[in-house]
Amino acid sequence: MTSQATLRRLIDLPGVADLERAAVLKPLPEIGEVRPPDPDIDACARDLFGLTPDEAEATPRPDDWDGVENRPVARQVAAFEDAGWDVTDNKRRPLRILAYFSEPLWLAIRGVAGRLPFQAEPDAGAVDIPDTWASNLAAEAARFRKR
Repeated sequence: MTSQATLRRLIDLPGVADLERAAVLKPLPEIGEVRPPDPDIDACARDLFGLTPDEAEATPRPDDWDGVENRPVARQVAAFEDAGWDVTDNKRRPLRILAYFSEPLWLAIRGVAGRLPFQAEPDAGAVDIPDTWASNLAAEAARFRKR
């Protein structure tokens, strides 16, 4: 499995957190149930991956396709992590909107259709603020103990 720090988070992509928040207020259909068209989800998926959930569903799969998008959610979460993606919320629960984004994301990850959203390379000279805070707190605690 990939380190949690190196995973790309689906919820951090533009528009996804807002859709997830809306899904909390208005429950979405379960995986396998008929999904009603949702223009907001379609627009977000098209912006991020270049295709809507319906277009992804209609996309022909290669002969060696394993049907990963039809696996149970828990297995998909693990498979996405293996592919470098975190598809959970801040409490490590699968996103409620994963049923909509699963197929477009799988197709883009595997290069079958669509595209992956741009992600800037990490700046090699950037300061890691959480580590800096931890170092400062440790130094402050050591000074406090000496008093």
